[in-house]
Amino acid sequence: MSGVSTLSTPDKPPVRSWLPTMLLLGAIWGCSFLFISVGVRELHPAYLALGRVIAGSLVLLTILAVKREALPRSPRVWAHNFVAAAIGSAIPWTLFGYGEQRVPSLLAGIWNGITPLVVLPIAVWVFRTERFTLQRVLGLLIGFAGMMVVLGAWQLHGGSDLTGQLFCMAAAVSYGVAIPYQKRFIAGSNLSGTALSATLLICSTVQLAIAAPILTGHAPPAPSSLSLQAIGSVIALGALGSGVAFVLNLRQIRLIGASMTSMVTYIMPIFAIVAGVLVLDEHLTWYQPVGAVIVLAGVAVSQGVVSTVRSRKRPKIAAEPEPAPVP
Repeated sequence: MSGVSTLSTPDKPPVRSWLPTMLLLGAIWGCSFLFISVGVRELHPAYLALGRVIAGSLVLLTILAVKREALPRSPRVWAHNFVAAAIGSAIPWTLFGYGEQRVPSLLAGIWNGITPLVVLPIAVWVFRTERFTLQRVLGLLIGFAGMMVVLGAWQLHGGSDLTGQLFCMAAAVSYGVAIPYQKRFIAGSNLSGTALSATLLICSTVQLAIAAPILTGHAPPAPSSLSLQAIGSVIALGALGSGVAFVLNLRQIRLIGASMTSMVTYIMPIFAIVAGVLVLDEHLTWYQPVGAVIVLAGVAVSQGVVSTVRSRKRPKIAAEPEPAPVP
């Protein structure tokens, strides 16, 4: 694909063209919260994020070398990727690291579910790639109520847990700004997803290489001082969560748009919860999954999933057997 229209009418490709990729992204990013939780036991969140972007950059640069494909030369492309790198990787990955020092990985995964609630107003008001409707406003209000339930707003007393949840919420908000930004300024490029993703991760590497020593006040630890679990977490986060997943995510943005792509957060909390419970022996309080369901219900309403499914069940014409959740 050489470009993407930024009109308010989204593309409507067949479900089979994007659903398998969305499931794979949900699994990769859902399990990333587990790796973050393991990594921050030995690494400062900023250095964990730095290790992640370095690993991801190396993977994508290797792919480009094999394909004999060059990085972009346009200063404009690099400038937009520099912005997207900050709000879409350097900032949120560091914030999630800070958050998971204080809250379980599965709760961080649940907080990631608010991303579409941020994507929609940003896409409507800032980048003007989509439209607001009464249904979407209702969905946002439902989602906000769900956020309050996840927080346990009726019993908040401050402390580490609240701080950790606010870090995770801020990270999800940062994602919510990054997705429509990429849709508006990056996804329409005729460059390959691999080249654009490598550019973004290189920019993130530069940003975190400067910021990490300032935030921590010390140099990064030597790899020999880290356990195999910590090193493996950095590699997994970089190679899969940053390298492979970035290419797949940009493909999704080009194919189905920013809001639709952000609905991968329907799937991520499932993998995050399963991984947290089975691998890290984490536990949920009753209101956290209840709040997550309310948040996802709000996302479904705001994105028009419910109405779209119903409207596609009415016709008797045998066109597409699976309903595609299009905004």
